[in-house]
Amino acid sequence: MSIRSKLFATVALPVLSVSVAVPPAVADSLMKPFEVAQEGGGQSDEELLLQKQRQAEEEAARQAAEQQRAAEEEAARQAAEQQRAAEEEAARQAAEQQRAAEEEAARQAAEQQKAAEEEAARQAAEQQKAAEEEAARQAAEQQKAAEEEAARQAAEQQKAAEEEAARKAAEEQKAAEEQKAAEEQKAADEQKAADEQKAAEEQKAAEEQKAAEEQKAADEQKAAEEQKAADEQKAADEQKAAEEQKAAEEPKAGGETAPAVEPQPQTGEGQPVPGAEQPQTGEGQPVPGAEQPQTGEGQPVPGAEQPQTGEGQPVPGTEQPQTGEGQPVPGTEQPVTAEQPQVQQPAPEVVDTRTEEEKVKIADDPAATDETVVLPVENGAAVLDSDKDADNAGGNQAREERQKLREELRAKEEDAPPPADDAAAQAAIAAEMPADLPQKIEANLNEKGTRVDEAPVFVVPETTNIVNNTVINNTVINNNTTVNNITNNITEVKIVEQVDNRVILGVGDQIFVRGDDRPRLRYDAEETYYDQLPRGRTRETIVRPGGYRIVTVYNRYGDILQRSRVDRDGNEYLMIYAPERDEGPRPAIIDVGYELPPMRLRIPVRDYIADVSDDPDRDYYEFLAEPPVERVERVYTMDEVRHSARLRDKVRRVDLDTITFPTGSAEVSMSQAKTMRKVAAAMEKILAKDPGETFFIEGHTDAVGSDRSNLVLSDKRAESVASLLTEVYGIPPENLATQGYGERFLKVRTQDAEQQNRRVTIRRVTPLVRPVAQR
Repeated sequence: MSIRSKLFATVALPVLSVSVAVPPAVADSLMKPFEVAQEGGGQSDEELLLQKQRQAEEEAARQAAEQQRAAEEEAARQAAEQQRAAEEEAARQAAEQQRAAEEEAARQAAEQQKAAEEEAARQAAEQQKAAEEEAARQAAEQQKAAEEEAARQAAEQQKAAEEEAARKAAEEQKAAEEQKAAEEQKAADEQKAADEQKAAEEQKAAEEQKAAEEQKAADEQKAAEEQKAADEQKAADEQKAAEEQKAAEEPKAGGETAPAVEPQPQTGEGQPVPGAEQPQTGEGQPVPGAEQPQTGEGQPVPGAEQPQTGEGQPVPGTEQPQTGEGQPVPGTEQPVTAEQPQVQQPAPEVVDTRTEEEKVKIADDPAATDETVVLPVENGAAVLDSDKDADNAGGNQAREERQKLREELRAKEEDAPPPADDAAAQAAIAAEMPADLPQKIEANLNEKGTRVDEAPVFVVPETTNIVNNTVINNTVINNNTTVNNITNNITEVKIVEQVDNRVILGVGDQIFVRGDDRPRLRYDAEETYYDQLPRGRTRETIVRPGGYRIVTVYNRYGDILQRSRVDRDGNEYLMIYAPERDEGPRPAIIDVGYELPPMRLRIPVRDYIADVSDDPDRDYYEFLAEPPVERVERVYTMDEVRHSARLRDKVRRVDLDTITFPTGSAEVSMSQAKTMRKVAAAMEKILAKDPGETFFIEGHTDAVGSDRSNLVLSDKRAESVASLLTEVYGIPPENLATQGYGERFLKVRTQDAEQQNRRVTIRRVTPLVRPVAQR
């Protein structure tokens, strides 16, 4: 290889390679040595190439240094520009933030000013509204005061007129005494005629039943229809009755003397054999044809003069200062109504020889005995209100009769356990419910009626001399059937007295108070209107805030046929539903519990009665949600529940014994109202699960005072607690029903003032008044 070829390979070729990567000017300089070499010269090719190579390297280094310096200057320039741009951006952002802050401050100031102006306008509107409401309230109070003043003046005028009448009556006393004698004679004649009519009706029943043909008023103990054992049992029963009569005639504790009555044969629920002389029976109903010197609520024989009695009843037509539970102010004159209060004999004395330990043992396990279960306290009365009625009517003899019936019931029913839930309690009802029941319920809500302007006035039942033959016990023993029949003659219902919005009704030998719940139901109502429906029915519609309605259908006597709650979405919750009776006159105020045998309590008393004072931390929701303690035979009306202790005994009760009413008062202080908080919370929880539940509130008094005043007072107590539950704890008024019972169901058997007897009781009666399937 020649030197030129070597030079080309070692120098020219790399230079050409570099020339591709360097600018054209550099490439030209690199190639010039070759061009010079080609032209020839004084230096050798190798020296020229080496020289050019050095020049090329120096030029390349120079250009690289220039490029590096240019790159550094470009980088510095770009960094300066970026820094300047960043500073300008920061200044711009700061300016924007400052402007935004100034705009936000201005906006907030504007909003605050607007809010202040709106708040000032709202406060001005509220002040104006408050002023208008205050003016309306003052106008209403003035109107109310004017009405009360007018009523007071009218009452004073009426009282003055009555006093004037009494003065004139005193001046004409001789004529009045003659008139009174004539009226007494007339009343005696009417009573004699009524007794004769009753005796004739009873004779007819006796002929139909055979057993009553051989009964005697004073010496037969059992009905003639009883089997072969009747003759043997009669002598023993008459001897027992004679011993009890002798004990009853002995002086009682406190100096009272028990009235003398003849030994009385009785059947069933403590009821007398038809035709026997009876002061009262069972729930206090008289037997037709029996001589009645004194009746269950203390009614005197018409025409007989009645002195003041231990129950505090005045002689009709006389001025009587009274004291004690529910009594008028001493020295005031009491108005005489057409139907006078009736004098009551003391209830038969009950002698309980069981020790306190035995009573406690029975209370812990009532299912183990057929005896009457009593509260294990001093002078504790019977636990069941139906047992209290029997004790008041027949004393120890009634207890023995009921114990025998319970023994028969135990053998017949094989000691069936209490129902597990409401559906089990109503198992017999479900099969009898008509298939079209939902359509009937819906029809009552939508039935076309005639709108009326005012609330209707319900009438008093017009039943007179309706004979109700009721089988109260039908027991099969050793293939022999024993049927005990009671004939209840329902006499005319009479208005004894009207006190404010309450009426005292007399039915036979008993008196009852009947209140009007409608004003309480209209609490917080936006609108209330009434529609007159066919067959004497009235539909009341109460519209409440939130758009829900309470629709109640009454019959002409004020009995609730149906009550429903309908929310704004149209969902209906049935609260009360009773089959409508279309046939014949309406039964009077009567205890339908006569159809049932004596109740057997199968659970401990503590699980049947919850005393708030004894167990304030109890779970009252679990207690009130429990089912009835025995099966429910059918759906009952609210009136039937009101007037039957036997029906109410089916459900548990809460005794609000923390509400301690002063004597003669129905007021509840707020401090005592707080003790109801847990019970009210339990009721609210039950209603949250089922808005169709119904709670029954009972009012009671002690035995001090007259029957009439105690009835009214106890009804006011029940209403006070119901109103408190609504206004303080928010329990809807339509879920509450009330009734007062006066001194009829004492918790402690004493005629003295007793705080435990002045109480209010709450029961959940939903399973009694509504089909469970309609939940």
